[in-house]
Order: sequence, then C-alpha cells, then structure tokens
Amino acid sequence: MDNVPLDRPLGRTRSARPGSVSAGALLRARVRRRSGIAGLRAVVATDRTTRAPDGTSTDPLGDPYLLTRFAFPARPATFLRRQRLVARLNQALRTPLTLVNGPAGAGKTLLVADWAAGLPSPVAWLTVEAGDHRPGVFWAYVFESLRVNGARAAGAVGAPADPADVGRGLLASLAAELNDRDRPVVLVLDEYDRMTAPEVAEQLEFVLHHAGRGLRLVLVTRTEPLLPLHRYRAADELTELRGAELSFTSEEADALLRLHGLRLPAHAASALVERTRGWAAGLRLSALAAQESADPERFLKEFEAGRSTVADFLLAEVLKGRTREAQDLLMRVSVLDRFCPDLADALTLRNDAEPLLAELHRQNAFIERLGHSWYRLHPLFREILRAHLRERLPGTETELHLRAARWLRRSGIVEETLVHGAAGGDFDLAAGALVDNLAIGEFFTGLRSDSLAQLFAGMGPEAGSAASDLVRAAGALARRDLDRGLCRLRRAQEQLSDAGDGPDLAAARLSCTLLEALAARLTGCPPRAERAAATAEELRRDLPDRLLDEHPELTALLLTHVGSVRLWEGHFDHARAALTRGAGVPSGSATVVPRTESMGHLALADYLNGWLGRAERRALAAVSEGELAGLHRPPGAGLGRLVLAAVAVDRQELGRARALLDETALLPAREHDPVPTAGRALVASRLLLADGETPAAAEAAEPAVSAAVASPWARSHAAVVRSAACLADGRPDEAVRFLDGVLGDQPLYAVEAAAIQVAAGHPDSAAELLDAVRAGGRAGPAVGVGAALVRARAAQESGESDTARRLVARALLDARRERLRRPFLQGGDWIRPLLATAPLRELAEGWLLPGRPGGHGGPRRPVSDPPPLVPVELSTRERDVLRRLARMMTTEEIAADMYVSVNTVKTHLKSTYRKLAVNRRGDAVNRARELGQL
Repeated sequence: MDNVPLDRPLGRTRSARPGSVSAGALLRARVRRRSGIAGLRAVVATDRTTRAPDGTSTDPLGDPYLLTRFAFPARPATFLRRQRLVARLNQALRTPLTLVNGPAGAGKTLLVADWAAGLPSPVAWLTVEAGDHRPGVFWAYVFESLRVNGARAAGAVGAPADPADVGRGLLASLAAELNDRDRPVVLVLDEYDRMTAPEVAEQLEFVLHHAGRGLRLVLVTRTEPLLPLHRYRAADELTELRGAELSFTSEEADALLRLHGLRLPAHAASALVERTRGWAAGLRLSALAAQESADPERFLKEFEAGRSTVADFLLAEVLKGRTREAQDLLMRVSVLDRFCPDLADALTLRNDAEPLLAELHRQNAFIERLGHSWYRLHPLFREILRAHLRERLPGTETELHLRAARWLRRSGIVEETLVHGAAGGDFDLAAGALVDNLAIGEFFTGLRSDSLAQLFAGMGPEAGSAASDLVRAAGALARRDLDRGLCRLRRAQEQLSDAGDGPDLAAARLSCTLLEALAARLTGCPPRAERAAATAEELRRDLPDRLLDEHPELTALLLTHVGSVRLWEGHFDHARAALTRGAGVPSGSATVVPRTESMGHLALADYLNGWLGRAERRALAAVSEGELAGLHRPPGAGLGRLVLAAVAVDRQELGRARALLDETALLPAREHDPVPTAGRALVASRLLLADGETPAAAEAAEPAVSAAVASPWARSHAAVVRSAACLADGRPDEAVRFLDGVLGDQPLYAVEAAAIQVAAGHPDSAAELLDAVRAGGRAGPAVGVGAALVRARAAQESGESDTARRLVARALLDARRERLRRPFLQGGDWIRPLLATAPLRELAEGWLLPGRPGGHGGPRRPVSDPPPLVPVELSTRERDVLRRLARMMTTEEIAADMYVSVNTVKTHLKSTYRKLAVNRRGDAVNRARELGQL
C-alpha cells in the first residue's frame, strides 16, 4: 500500500457516513493536544500499566490496574488558576456531593485537579472509562484508587471479582469503613459522563448516603448524572459548577492570553470571549495558533470568522513538518490500543518505527510512552487518524488488524491477539490463540465470559478449525445449550483425532477434556467424567508448568465437574476427594467460581451423610467467599444456599428455609445441572411436606433433569417423600411400596424409610433397613438420631418403655448439638408422652421445647428458629455494638457512646444481623451469647 501524507487539505466532511469526522470533533481533538487539557493527563511513571501497585493484584478482568487512571492530571505552564472557582469548590468539603458539569474543553478536569492537589484531606482520583459501565470493573477501580491514594487501610479486605456485578454487602462495608474515618475522603470521578449504567449510579448513591461525613464525592462530567440531584439540592447538600460559571470572563481570558505571550487590546480579548463564549478549549486553541502568527489579532479574527473546516487545520497543525513515513506510521498504528516499534514495523512493512516513534514522542506529537518501548496514541488523535485511514485507504483496516494479530500471537500477547484476530475476521487465529493459551476456562469463571462471548459472536461457518469448534462448544455449554455444545464438541474431537498426537495439540486436547468433564456433569454420566479425568492427568505432563500455573481455573473447573458427577452417582468419598482439591486451589478472581461450587457440593455431601453442622459451615463458607469477592450472584453460592435451606428445614426453621430457597431463584439458572436441580427438589419437597402440602411435595420430589445415570440419593429422596406423603394421607400400604428402592448405602434415607416402615406397622422391615446401614464414621449425627428414634418407637410399641426412654435420651443428646428438631416434631403421637417425663423434658427444654419457669407453665411449644452455627467471627466494632445493645441502649446512645455516627451503628447492626441470621436486637444478643461471641 502506498504511503499517504495527511498534511494536505482534506475535503470538507459534512455527511454522517461511517468514517467521517465532524469539524467539531476535530476541533476538540486540537484542543486536547495543544492545550494540554487531556494530552498531559497520563503523567509520572514510565511503566505504570505493567504491574499493579503491590506487584500482584489485578482488576476483575485479570489485567493489571492502569495507574494513569489514578494520577492527577498535570497542569501545563499556561494553566490559569481562577480563584472564584476555587472558592466555590471549597464548598465541596461541606457538602456530600459536588457536580462540575460543562461541555468538553470547559477546563473542568484541570480546575478540579488544581484544587484537589492543595487539599489537606485524602484525595482519591479516578478517570472513568467506557468499560466501567460494568459494575464490578468500576467498583474495583474505585477500591484501588482509594487504596493507592491512602484513603483505605492497608489491611482492608474485599474487592469486586465479577466484571458484571458487585455485592451490596461489599458496598455496605466500604460505606461503613469511610463513615468511621476521622477526616473525610474526597473522591473525584473524572469524565463521569462515560458512566451510563443506572445500576452503578444507584450503587454510588448507596455508598455516598451511608458513608455519611466520611466521603465527599466530586463528579466531573459533561452530562447530567443519574443521581437524585433534586434531593441533594433540597437538603442543601450539593455544590454545583456548571457551564456558565466555568466560562472565562474577559479579565480571565486576557490573563490566559498573557500566559501564552499574547497581549491583545481589551476589545480584542472581549471579542474573542464573546465569539467563543468563554469556552476554555477555544481560548487555548486560539492562543496557541496565534503564537505562530506575525499578527495575532488579525489571525484570531480570521480563524474565528473565516475557517469552517477545523479538521483540516487541526491535522495540518499536528502533523506539520512530519515526514511521509511518520504520517504513514501514525495512520497505521491508529488501529492499535498500544504498540511497540516491532509491532509498528509489522503494520508498515518497514523497519524504521523505532527512531520515528522516539522522535514523535520527543516532540509531544500526541504519543505517550508506556514503558518497555511501548507507546500509545492520545485517544482523540487516534480517533481522527482512524477516520482518515478509512477515508484515504479504504479496506486497509482489516489487513492491519490481521498483521497485528499475527505479530501479537507470535509474541504471546493473547488478549490483544483475540481482539485483532476477531476485528480482522480471522476467527481461527483468535480461537487458536485462546485454546493454545489454555484460556478456554475463562468462558466459565465470570472473568471474561461476557467479553469472550461478544468477541466470538461474529464467528461464521468459515472458521472451521478444531479450536474454533472448541470455542463454539464452550460458548454453548456456558449458556447451557447442551445440544449445540455437544455437537460442536464432537466435531472438535473428530478433528483432533485426525490430527494425530503432536505435542503442539496438547493444549487443545486438554481444553477438549475440560469440556468433556463439563458435558459429563451436565448429562450425569460418570464414565464420561472418569475418562476425562484420566485423560487430563496424562495431558498435563505434556504441557509446561508455567502455562498450567497461569490458568489455575482450568484445574479447579475440571475437579469441580468430576466431583459433581461422583456426588450425583452417590460415591461420596471419591467425590469428596476431587471436590476438596477443587476447593483448595489458590484463591483469586480466576478461581472463585469453581471454589465456591466445590464448597457447595462438599456441603451437600455432608448433609446427605447426616452432618448438619459441618454442612452448614461449608455452605456458609461458600456463600461468604462469593460475597467477599464481590460476587453478588456466584453460581456455586446457589447450591450453598440450598444446603443452608435443607439444614433449616431439619431444624424446623421453616421461615428461614423459605427465604433461602427464594434467594436461589434469583441466582443464575443451572439447567441441565443435575446436582443443584436435585438439591432444589430436596428442599422444596421437604418444605411442602412440612406445610402439609403432600401432593405438591410428592410432585416436587422428583428432580426435573435428564441424566445418563440415575442418582441413588436423589431417587431415594423422591421415594421417601412420596412414601411420607402417602402415609400422611392415610395410605400406609402404598407408602411401604414406594420404599422398595431405598437401600442401606444411603444411610440418611434408609433411616427415614425405616421410620416410615415402623409407622406403617412393619417393625421387622424397619429393623432390616437399619441393619443394612453401613457402620463406620461416614454417617453423621442426623443418621444416628433417626436410627435411635426408629428403635425407640419400636421398643415403645412393644411395651419396652425403659429401652424407648433410653434411646430417646441418647437421640436428644446427639440432636441438641446439631439443633436437629424435625425427627422429634414429626415423629408422631408416640413420642409426646416420653418427652413429658422429667428426665427427657430436661434434655429437650430450651432448644426443642420451651423452658417452664418454676417447673410450671402453659403448653410446651417448639422453640422457633434456634441459632445456626456461624463460621465467621464478629468484628470488634460489631461486638462493641452488641454489648451496648445488651445494656438496652438506643441506636443514638450507642453512636454517642462510641463517638461514631448513627449511620455507622446501623451499618454494623445490619452486618451483625446478617452474620447471626436474625432480624431483631434481642435475638442478636441472645444468639451471640449462645455462640460465645459475647
């Protein structure tokens, strides 16, 4: 392709066709280059995008934080401080919200930066970018800005991990942390007009409201933010600087021109202010252009009155004196976010990029040095150059993207390879880069799931490589489109089989194995899962440790899928082995989803083996890890909540169980995932049974999932619920027939089936079931309690009352530790006389039956909602609040006594209630005492 100079005049661009640039847009670009309003924002270090502040942390997308977004914009030598505006901004320290709203080039950013640099309070600066419309990304940068600028304690925990979401609990913690500060933090969000997500605006309003006096928010924006400004105005809690106030006065314009070395008559300065309406960028552009004229006054008049195509003027000024090679280089690298000399040479097909880029940077030609020989164009300058690339060399852009993608792939820069490969239409190249880098698991971790799906959305049938089919399969399986996913997976397997056993295909084969394990999980096929696990172990030996270490999510996902299938099959010990390894992989944003899923599955395995307390602790850990990582709706937390609901049913906490079950309905759907589906059926049917809805319970007991292998515990659960429903409806013979498939290798359900047998008048069959339950340490207290009650009932009905009382006493002792109440409350009339006897009543009072003052009182009723076991400790501040609650102090009295705001006390109370699973003050105090927290 021929090199095309850009410094000759261009035709006027009046149409809105693609690739055209308006004069106004070009004028704004001119302003930013020449005036320094945005061109000098990226300041200080030469290597600020390669590593995060602590050398390790990354944003929710897995990329290092861009520290230039936290840096105060540099003020040029010609910057004019306007005291009247500084005085207005000083009001920001007295109001929660400050709005600096004006058009592009109004001088907003430099004004606020100059003011903020002189404040004694901590100031956190964040330049908002278009990608921040995803709540997780935006809040991750807010958290990092606060930390970088010293506004957060070094040990502060919690940061968003999901690019698309952030938990309300994490925001509440941030608000509480800010509220506790002695001095307020000033948070400046520059270019906030790029934020268009209503959800983020709502979250920002929440934090600002609950941070109280600990936060002063300054929004620098071109548009009206999505915040309830009318409420802030009515409460006199808003400081506003708008376009008219930001405009230069004649006196300020004269002072600005003098800083540029221009001395104009007063009438000329006034005329310039009138024509530009005091627009800062227009004044600066005019002053800069006039500096090069022998007659500045005349030049300014002609420029304002005579030129209508500012774009031609801007390009001529920016590229004035540049060689043809330099112009061609700039135009071609405009397709890149960043570039180095070798990459630029690959686009120009020359080898002169290194000296050209060094000279362009030295002359401040809108090129920023990023460090390690990498550069980037100023965004507006890049936009202008790309528009003219399309106009001058139509069709070239696609080829440039492809050249860039090939160079980037050879250099091992995967993310940019994907972007440019897709932009160039070579999806085989992009998919190959993704698969060879073992990044296929990112379709399932929440890190880049949405962006990868969007990136490959345009992939057509012409992309026919095995890697492309693997990407199609991954996308379909992530959407739970099982038929399409399995079809694409088979095609990829056929191609890999035909390709032989070369070591260069090891990454593709391991990626295929991951998808095989997921397919096995979704179809409930244990043999398929075991083959995938064995194949994965062999393939790992053929891959470098470095590559495996870079993608811990692949191992974690594989272990989770295999463990899930084993759990479905009822092989609890083997499932626990895989799931424990999956839950034990290094924590991080890449592994939080499979870790929480593994913990949720482990919790279900514990529950099915009768270990209620252990199941609750694991389930709470799964939910808490997701919330701590800022994942408001992590998939694994859904199974964790189901286990918590199942435990609540067994403790007869039916209200809490319903609330937890309802919460899972708000989580991402898990169609074609047998274990969570069966878990939901388990909780729903038991709740319905407890409510007396026997037909509905029987219907809900069968999980609506199609699996290659039937799950013994899911089948046993369905049989027991149906049998219990028949028994409750007075059909004992039909109830017994449902129990034929319940075997002793499912101890929890074998014991429940034995209870139904003895209730139906078949004590011998009940005894056979109990004898078939395998002995050993695998069965938990719930199994032992159930078995003891079955034998107690049989003894009671045989006239062996002493034996029955002894067995019930043992069951009460074991159940009290677990708060297990359902077997006693649903045991029937036979147990009530036993519980009325003095020794057993004493064992039951206070957790199963209410205590009776003085040994007398009204009828015994079950104690409602006993406390769950809680694996998390209350913070020091939360315990301080609870101690004062125990002394019957009001919220206002607590705030005064602790020297904090009422909002801070309320935030601590909310967090404490959540941890203790209560909603009243008295309950919180009582539960904290029982758990040893007070």
